[in-house]
Amino acid sequence: MSAGEKLRLGVLGSGKGSNLEAIFRAIHERHLPAEVKVVVSDVRDAGILAIGRAHHAHTKYVYPGESRARLDRETERNIVNLLQQEHVEMVLLAGFMRIVGPVLLAAFPRRIINIHPSLLPEHRGLRAWEQALAAGDGVAGCTVHYVEEGVDTGEIIAQAEVDVLPGDSPEVLHARIQEAEHVLYPEVIDFFARERPFAV
Repeated sequence: MSAGEKLRLGVLGSGKGSNLEAIFRAIHERHLPAEVKVVVSDVRDAGILAIGRAHHAHTKYVYPGESRARLDRETERNIVNLLQQEHVEMVLLAGFMRIVGPVLLAAFPRRIINIHPSLLPEHRGLRAWEQALAAGDGVAGCTVHYVEEGVDTGEIIAQAEVDVLPGDSPEVLHARIQEAEHVLYPEVIDFFARERPFAV
């Protein structure tokens, strides 16, 4: 890989896409040496697809299959084909609400990462900020980690802490965690783009 070549990214998401917007902002404003080649969603009208289109990335809705939690194998194969057609080197999960299975993991070994709104290994799974409030935590935050077949169980890459303040509602705490996510995720991607700690 030649010096200065941009890291080619594929993004999987199910929601509004605020982390993807933060990544595009880092690319344009902070010269993050990466480019988003394709954005894939399991939700037909997901905001993340609109953000991808606005930034001229290839976007694609994929039918996820019958399971509410997992992609079926055929869908995974379709996603792998999409990513490979765009010569994607690294896959980012950004609010992707399904468990990644063996087909995707085998196609991109240690090249799929996720950002989760808690200080893992605490509060895996859904609505982690509510879990933090229910537990009475004084500190919450977010974690970027490698993806494996377990739910939020992969090796931790980086974390950012956020104070839990008196009177925080779930919505207020979640918004503060998202602000930290929008800084941390581009920083991690920048590291991968510059250091290339994987074999492609």
